[in-house]
Amino acid sequence: MAPRSTMEAEMQLIGDEVTRMGEIVEKSIIDSIASLKDKDSELARKIIEADEVIDDLQDNINDTCYKFLATQQPVAGDLRYIISIMKIINDLERIGDHCEDIAKYTLRLESEEYIKDLIDIPRMADKASKMVKNSIDSYVHRDLRLARKVWKADEEVDEIFRDIYDELVGFAETSREKARQSIMFLFIAAHLERIADYATNICEETVFVLEGTYEME
Repeated sequence: MAPRSTMEAEMQLIGDEVTRMGEIVEKSIIDSIASLKDKDSELARKIIEADEVIDDLQDNINDTCYKFLATQQPVAGDLRYIISIMKIINDLERIGDHCEDIAKYTLRLESEEYIKDLIDIPRMADKASKMVKNSIDSYVHRDLRLARKVWKADEEVDEIFRDIYDELVGFAETSREKARQSIMFLFIAAHLERIADYATNICEETVFVLEGTYEME
């Protein structure tokens, strides 16, 4: 078994890479909605390209975790930590996929006049991006209080989604063109709702590492 100091140093390096991945994902969330709001096709394409960076980071972190498990013989607490890391980076990769999908909608809508000003979708994206940031912070700093705060914030995102759904259904009933855009904006909001769900998954991993349970209450 490796000395404790060596194991802790390696786990710190893994944690740093997860933080880096989280920062890139958080920026992708913010940029994806900025590209949509501003009809910025160049930014949208950068987000699509950034998804490859996120995928590569996931692969590299996974490889490091497998090597750690094979060579360090971690004890129970360290084992939970590494297994949780592998789940978290999977969630972050999926968030990146959602950002890529939102960027693709930007490219489809860039030449169109929007049926309404974008207000609730950016507000929803802001909350979701903060949830992702705080979920990673809760894990890295082992902050149960922050993890539970993020978990509760998911209710606010769900509420905004319901408001967006009701509004867009109303628009969709007025004309075929409005129905088409309404459906696309609804899909975008659904992507953001899923991003918030993944943030809560990360918080559950924080609770699991610290308490050995997935109970958030």
